[in-house]
Amino acid sequence: MDVIGAKSVRTRRIGILPLPGFALMSYAALTEPMRAANLLARRDLYQMINLSATTGPVQSSGAGQVATQGRVGGVSNLDYLFVIAGGDPTGYADRAVINWLATMARKGVILGGVSGGPIVLARAGLMAGRRMTVHWEHAAALSEISPHLMLERSLYVIDRDRVTCAGGTAPMDLMHALITQHHGAVFARLVSDWFMHTEIRPSAGPQRAGLVERVGTTVPAILDVVEAMEANVAEPLDLSRLASVAGLSARQLNRLFRDKLGRSTMTYYRELRLEKAQSLLRNSPLSLTEIALATGFASSSHFSRAYAAQFGQPPSAYR
Repeated sequence: MDVIGAKSVRTRRIGILPLPGFALMSYAALTEPMRAANLLARRDLYQMINLSATTGPVQSSGAGQVATQGRVGGVSNLDYLFVIAGGDPTGYADRAVINWLATMARKGVILGGVSGGPIVLARAGLMAGRRMTVHWEHAAALSEISPHLMLERSLYVIDRDRVTCAGGTAPMDLMHALITQHHGAVFARLVSDWFMHTEIRPSAGPQRAGLVERVGTTVPAILDVVEAMEANVAEPLDLSRLASVAGLSARQLNRLFRDKLGRSTMTYYRELRLEKAQSLLRNSPLSLTEIALATGFASSSHFSRAYAAQFGQPPSAYR
């Protein structure tokens, strides 16, 4: 995690690929938190580059257009690349764009999809074995076209090197989670407050109250940590990273979890990941190895042992 005010803070290069007919709301909710982060930090934490498959500005679904600074295939060294799509993305078939997305994935760029953008990533074959979400308007069509995908009805899903978001105002919640990962919860809260976005919604639910009900406490530090856990299931954060999210020491965080939730921080995290694995066993055709990787376990044998210890039977017996 970069520390604001330290010389070690680096600038992350963010590619934004709005496809013709994209929603301005989704675009603004994704990009404005990064602009505000730069403003509040008084340095470029995020360098945003609008991209297009053609020359000239990209027309949104309304009256607005977005000017572009680069062409598909002509920009490299990106940390993230977000595709924003509206209209009917199930029919999107620009082979040059799809091939470029696959190339960027091979280079290790974190790929994101917003609103209908996750469908474009799925059509490029880039969502296999990854949990994902999409705008509810497109969910049924995507399930029919690609029933093998791990589709969730969530605001956003961060699964290793893929980030998908339902669009609308949900990118603001996604960016709160990413800025928290990059620069800590205190700074992320400053950015959200800039937009009077005071009710931060977790990835798995529509509002903060849902998180309070699931966790069973209103302690802000615990809620911040659980929100970070839910956003990092496939690649679990270690205790020191979770403690930094809460602004506490590892010992203080463990004491808080034991006092309020009756178990240690990492025990709670493991149980959360196993519950997600159980949902995948129930709702997806993925193999045990694929489910193990999607929920942050090093191997299927490690996953099976942890699952049996938690639920009293191996995952194979549950399925």
